[in-house]
Amino acid sequence: MARRSMPILKRFLASPASKLTPTRSVTYMPRPGDGAPRAVTLIPGDGVGPLVTGAVEQVMEAMHAPVYFERYDVHGDMKRVPQEVIDSIKKNKVCLKGGLATPMGGGVSSLNVQLRKELDLYASLVNCFNLPGLPTRHQNVDIVVIRENTEGEYSGLEHEVVPGVVESLKVITKFCSERIAKYAFEYAYLNNRKKVTAVHKANIMKLADGLFLESCREVATKYPGIKYNEIIVDNCCMQLVSKPEQFDVMVTPNLYGNLVANTAAGIAGGTGVMPGGNVGADHAVFEQGASAGNVGNEKLVEQKKANPVALLLSSAMMLRHLQFPSFADRLETAVKNVISEGKFRTKDLGGTSTTQEIVDAVIAALD
Repeated sequence: MARRSMPILKRFLASPASKLTPTRSVTYMPRPGDGAPRAVTLIPGDGVGPLVTGAVEQVMEAMHAPVYFERYDVHGDMKRVPQEVIDSIKKNKVCLKGGLATPMGGGVSSLNVQLRKELDLYASLVNCFNLPGLPTRHQNVDIVVIRENTEGEYSGLEHEVVPGVVESLKVITKFCSERIAKYAFEYAYLNNRKKVTAVHKANIMKLADGLFLESCREVATKYPGIKYNEIIVDNCCMQLVSKPEQFDVMVTPNLYGNLVANTAAGIAGGTGVMPGGNVGADHAVFEQGASAGNVGNEKLVEQKKANPVALLLSSAMMLRHLQFPSFADRLETAVKNVISEGKFRTKDLGGTSTTQEIVDAVIAALD
């Protein structure tokens, strides 16, 4: 009997169904108390901001995620970010933010820039990657743009020398250049990335961008396992639209990073699906990765058809930052499944769905 059963046993063991397929892996051992709910400062912002932040709130509640929000109304036409909002972020260490509209001209400074400087959020990170099921011109795109966030052309040092002549100063320092380079290489090292590309215009701005490159080169010597190269920003834009898969991690001064991140986002699927955040030594603010663009789109607000995907994926980044990896994985997987199925998509992705329909689909897809 035993001999006759052996072939059957062998066939059973060889069959795919018998292979061990663990449904759960050990990825994170929490410390006692790590499961306590965390407070997160919430700034809905302007335009579509309340729609997409509301979407995040609904999904977090459906997941029973261990976070709760302290909501503050901040709008781009304010002269300053209210001190109580700054105090809340300093206390909670983490903020989730919708888009804040910045008036053109008129002497009103950007509240986004104010937040970055007040909290020293020196690194902006935008992850631009292909989402399964979302057709794009290029495949195998997975670019992380890391941008210096506190100086450069955004220093805000402008004045009128004489009537009709305005001087705007670009400030580059060794300290800020070194720390953004260190952050980029550290990110690459911790995330098994193979290459860091420094974007510059040192052929023209020899001192300012030259200092940035010098700092990147010094840091690169400390990470021999990561390939380092440099590219002039205009050539970078051309290479991005022709062969984006060649890039991995990109580190840039302030203005170039804004341009490169938005270009990469457009190539990989659009600003409506690209997550991002701003981080410093003590605080982090998560928001849509590339420029909102549609913050002031009144038609989207009226029709309630803003795309919440970018902020939902940014929220998954936030959950990992808060050391809630399983919740982050659940959220990210649900969002990707909804995009892959293609049944529910907003107008920017070729569909007609409303924000609420996307939210309902993501909640239904949560495992």
